[in-house]
Amino acid sequence: MSDLFEEVEEQLRSDRYRTFAFKILPWVLGLAAAALIAALAWWGWSHYQDQAIAKASTEYQVGLDALQQGRADVAAKQFTEVSQTRAKGYKSLALMQLGGLQLSQHKTAAAVQFFDQAAEAAPDPMIGDAARLKSAFALLDTAPRKDVEARLTPLMQDGRPYRVEAREALAFAKLMAGDLAGARGDFVIISGMLDAPEGARARAKAAIGLIDSGSAKAVASTAHAAAALPPTALAPTELAQPQAPGPQ
Repeated sequence: MSDLFEEVEEQLRSDRYRTFAFKILPWVLGLAAAALIAALAWWGWSHYQDQAIAKASTEYQVGLDALQQGRADVAAKQFTEVSQTRAKGYKSLALMQLGGLQLSQHKTAAAVQFFDQAAEAAPDPMIGDAARLKSAFALLDTAPRKDVEARLTPLMQDGRPYRVEAREALAFAKLMAGDLAGARGDFVIISGMLDAPEGARARAKAAIGLIDSGSAKAVASTAHAAAALPPTALAPTELAQPQAPGPQ
């Protein structure tokens, strides 16, 4: 008799397990399907991003080649196309190139607009601050000093990639505004910065000498040379190793 009870109890347990399994099976299958969809979506997005970066890289290089060959109209067309891509690094660099083309035509306002757009689109501070710095340089001799200083001050904070260049630009702005003491103070700071590039320290020492000798105007004439810093010298993470599209 006890064997019979045990057999019935075992059957009931089996039925309960089977019922429970049927109840949770749709949930298990749903979670598995969701995980699969998420994985496929991530792969698809990554693949799309790789394709966008590879395409932008090619188009950007075509624009650079055209620019070097003196075909500014072709270069502008290529950079405009790249500026509409989803590859943020190339988008930002293309906008900077368009700004540079505007500067070459003495269209400062349009150039600054492109530089500001490049800064907003940039995927990292290395590119973004380069665009902000170029914008400030473009405004050096046209905008009020307070406006230029407002653009440069955040770039001089510790950890920013172009803090030395930003301070140098601010020194030029002060110099152009006739603030020789303020400019000299900034050049003194730059000359003593251990992490400043050798070229920046050398320029700062030369500027101090010219200010002290009464030849400050000669220092101001070098300010616009820094505005010509080519954005192609930048190496953002997104651009370091552009990946070719994978197999379809």
